[in-house]
Amino acid sequence: MNQYQNDIDRVQALKDANGSSWRAIDPESVARMRAQNRFRTGLEIAQYTADIMRRDMDEYDADSSMYTQSLGVWHGFIGQQKIISIKKHLKSTKKRYLYLSGWMVAALRSEFGPLPDQSMHEKTAVPALIEELYTFLRQADARELDLLFTQLDAARAEGDETAVEFIRSQIDNYETHVVPIIADIDAGFGNPEATYLLAKKMIEAGACAIQIENQVSDEKQCGHQDGKVTVPHEDFIAKLNAVRYAFLELGVDNGIIVARTDSLGAGLTQKLAVTHESGDLGDQYNSFLDAENISEAELAGGDVVIKRDGALLRPKRLASNLYRFRPGTGEERVVLDCVTSLRNGADLLWIETEKPHVEQIAGMVDAIREEIPNAKLVYNNSPSFNWTLNFRQQAYDLLAEQGQDVSTYDRDRLMSVEYDDTELARLADEKIRTFQRDGAARAGIFHHLITLPTYHTAALSTDDLAKGYFGDEGRLAYVAGVQRREIREGIATVKHQNMAGSDLGDNHKEYFAGDAALKAGGQHNTMNQFG
Repeated sequence: MNQYQNDIDRVQALKDANGSSWRAIDPESVARMRAQNRFRTGLEIAQYTADIMRRDMDEYDADSSMYTQSLGVWHGFIGQQKIISIKKHLKSTKKRYLYLSGWMVAALRSEFGPLPDQSMHEKTAVPALIEELYTFLRQADARELDLLFTQLDAARAEGDETAVEFIRSQIDNYETHVVPIIADIDAGFGNPEATYLLAKKMIEAGACAIQIENQVSDEKQCGHQDGKVTVPHEDFIAKLNAVRYAFLELGVDNGIIVARTDSLGAGLTQKLAVTHESGDLGDQYNSFLDAENISEAELAGGDVVIKRDGALLRPKRLASNLYRFRPGTGEERVVLDCVTSLRNGADLLWIETEKPHVEQIAGMVDAIREEIPNAKLVYNNSPSFNWTLNFRQQAYDLLAEQGQDVSTYDRDRLMSVEYDDTELARLADEKIRTFQRDGAARAGIFHHLITLPTYHTAALSTDDLAKGYFGDEGRLAYVAGVQRREIREGIATVKHQNMAGSDLGDNHKEYFAGDAALKAGGQHNTMNQFG
């Protein structure tokens, strides 16, 4: 006996126990509604998806080809359509997640209007988006199951028992659209208490994985902009602890913390680390400071000095009261950050880089794995990189190293369309195509994501439509470029009323009111034109 039938039988028993006052209740309709609402709370989702991520992490440790992927989304509908598309084309959501980008929350979801990625948006916008995403994913489940229920009713009406059993097995083995979300908490939006409070809201909304970075909260910058300021390790550890406490308080004991380091591109720190003895964590952090030897006689009022090996060192302080790190220390600081984070509760690492280069990433991961052998990364395949130029330059360098003639190429102009149909461009595109596979195998990248792809795709598709519709193509721009493609490629939104829940509502009306229900899906519904 299957789950679907078990639910019918349980509700039938309840109906029988409640007598004639429940005579209007149809047990199978209740079973359908339960199947369509598998997850009652965000915490159930957080636990379910945390279990998925933990299994995926174990499988990656055993086989690096088992890496995972996601795309950043900024609206529930966009996330829903992404997962619907994955199920349609790839038949399964396994190893595919969603990423919630703080950049896109700032740029697209703030009540202040579009903002730069500097933690100025409302912190509550983040859990609100998590809840919205899971609302849309759960609605996708309800819609798709509703289509199966409709098929089941049709098969029964035709007396096709084989079809009935097949459809019931599809219902019982249904794969949900609910997948893990890696959610960006930026630099924690304040002190550790603020981080803890926000983390709780995010987990209660359904987040199983929270990504936090080691920038200072009040000076936080986008990872691909200048002027980044990091905090001493003890400050960051306090926020890692805050997130872990939030997971444990809420009972999601295996929640995932992604510790991001911006040290590769960060040349500044807001304050010196506290140090208790030579070589401790604070001393290691301070050892990267750009400092000058001075004598006691050279000390001026307001100077800050540190003592190392009997000598006085004065860190170079800017007018902003920030301190500089020595140039060229970024990779060493990244390695120390990552080892320290993993030793203090983090589960995954995120190294923000200035370019997508497998060997650069691998060099840092190799050093980290000398201390933590199973260290693994979440990596940002960022749209902030010029992927074409970067990889054409990498291909140029590779061909030059192999002794091939590269005199026909100008390395600084490789983005030019004149190079599109060349050996170098084809080599570069192949390296881009295999970047995720190569990074997973060589550089310990467990999860590949693109932070803000749907920001760009929304702009590009809108530009395509506007260009044609307001130009010579007129109405044909929409019909040929959108609707005709939706019909022929099986895009579910062509029946936009159905996607928005009209048919679900009709069925519910029938559950509640029987033959008296006023339904929208009759013969005059224009959606019938789409079959």
